[in-house]
Amino acid sequence: MSSALLASVTVDLDKSVFVQMALFGVLILILDPLLFRPMLKLFAVREQRTDGARADARAMQERAAELLANYESEVARIKATASAERDALRRETAALEASMLAEARAAAEVVLAEGRQKMADDFAQVREELAARKDDLVRGIGARVLGRELHS
Repeated sequence: MSSALLASVTVDLDKSVFVQMALFGVLILILDPLLFRPMLKLFAVREQRTDGARADARAMQERAAELLANYESEVARIKATASAERDALRRETAALEASMLAEARAAAEVVLAEGRQKMADDFAQVREELAARKDDLVRGIGARVLGRELHS
């Protein structure tokens, strides 16, 4: 079928073909400096600007990545320093707490020893007083229980 279509098309090579070719050549010669070269130059400028913008964006991304890496390393360094200082403060606080507890225990022992001594002294004094008043107390208790006065 396609061979039938091709057979039906006839091309006449007459003078009009040469005129059209000449017109095409003249148009190319006229349009090249007026249209084609400015368009190609415009495309080239647009391509350069696009490539420049891409290069700028790439450079900005690299700079941002570098700044982020610096920031993260600085944060890690600060965290390590803060952790070391916190640990040192904890050790210092634990030592201070231990010394304060030791002082408090020593003071409590002194107070406790003084209290025990005072209680022992008071107990001895009360015992002496009771021993001195023993006869009077026995008579008084006996009189109350028996309901009469006791004589010795």
